[in-house]
Amino acid sequence: MKQAEVYMYNDFAGILTEDENGYTFAYDKQYLEKEDAEPISLTMPLTDKPNISNVLHPFFDGLIPEGWLLDIAEKNWKINNRDRMSLLLVCCKDCIGAVSIQPFKEYK
Repeated sequence: MKQAEVYMYNDFAGILTEDENGYTFAYDKQYLEKEDAEPISLTMPLTDKPNISNVLHPFFDGLIPEGWLLDIAEKNWKINNRDRMSLLLVCCKDCIGAVSIQPFKEYK
């Protein structure tokens, strides 16, 4: 099982999990309670119900680089381009835009 913390404008927004059943994104309860909380994507509205998918959610998959930049990531970290969660974890810590992905920390 792999997990990632998802941040929106540096605010912890939720957890993305990959397991044998697919992918699950769940918003953090404290994030949902914020007055200024925004969804990380229009396709992933604010809800207390987890977003479940058999494949990596298109929004997250769209954060992963393509082309020559993906080739560099695959060679430097020796990650198969089909391992989308690992690519997301190493390539999307400082994305352009409001959302960033960080490795999961147990203390949350």
